[in-house]
Amino acid sequence: MVKSKVYFTKEITPASLVRIFEKLGVDLPGKVGVKISTGEPGGHNYLKPELIKELVQKVNGTIVECNTAYEGGRNGTEQHLQAARDHGFTAIAEVDIIDADGDIEIPIKDGRLLEVDIVGKHMNDYDSFINLAHFKGHQMGGFGGVLKNQSIGFASSVGKTYIHTAGKSRDLEQFYRCFDSAENMAAMLPEQDDFLEAMAESAKAVADYMAEKSTNGEPRIAYIDVMNNLSIDCDCSAHPEDPCMKDIGILASLDPVALDQAAIDLIWQSDDPGRDHFVERVERQHGRYILECAEHLGLGSREYDLEEI
Repeated sequence: MVKSKVYFTKEITPASLVRIFEKLGVDLPGKVGVKISTGEPGGHNYLKPELIKELVQKVNGTIVECNTAYEGGRNGTEQHLQAARDHGFTAIAEVDIIDADGDIEIPIKDGRLLEVDIVGKHMNDYDSFINLAHFKGHQMGGFGGVLKNQSIGFASSVGKTYIHTAGKSRDLEQFYRCFDSAENMAAMLPEQDDFLEAMAESAKAVADYMAEKSTNGEPRIAYIDVMNNLSIDCDCSAHPEDPCMKDIGILASLDPVALDQAAIDLIWQSDDPGRDHFVERVERQHGRYILECAEHLGLGSREYDLEEI
């Protein structure tokens, strides 16, 4: 099996972010969306505008996001745009909440749990994307990198509900109530491995959908993981735990599975004193299972060559 190429730099600067993107050797065509997390109001670990500005503007990109599926500061378009303004993103580029006008269903091939992936309607306005993820822990998924950013991240509020319930429900209001009691949670939330598999299925759907736009096989998605502010909590939390590890660097690839696998491996290989705390979060949620699922679906390979630049 040919191993996927993953590039790595320990330097986390605007210039190094551009440099590692350029190392991928892709010229993303047409209108480019840059998928990030704008960060829940109150949180502070999200990728900062001053870090990503040079890359976003290099590709003349539009920052894209979707509304959340929980009650907070980003579960409606107006408040989400306000959060983006408050966090400085509208000062560096246009911000498009891609489910502001509803959603569309895109096919899932060979899915076991989901019939379709429900994504923001404006996704159709873009010819290519940079999946620019802040790699960190996650309360439900164990960790969040480009796979989560491409599954939960592109899904509309309804789509997020559908993924989180592994195909059980599209009822957003019912999902809001699921965290009110253990009984509601048990009725709505699936087995953990099913949730992780549903994320893998939806991430693959986005990749397949964009690949169909290619005319000569050129890549339509470039993937980047920024490993800084390494908290065990996601940027969707308004009160995340402080980072437990020192910053590691930036990784980039055209293979999202290899990329997240390489990021996880750097965590596992670390001698940082906070490493065990991060690993415990991932292991408790069986987080690495998403990598197995995504590989099985053909989204990418867990085998890679790491090239430091």
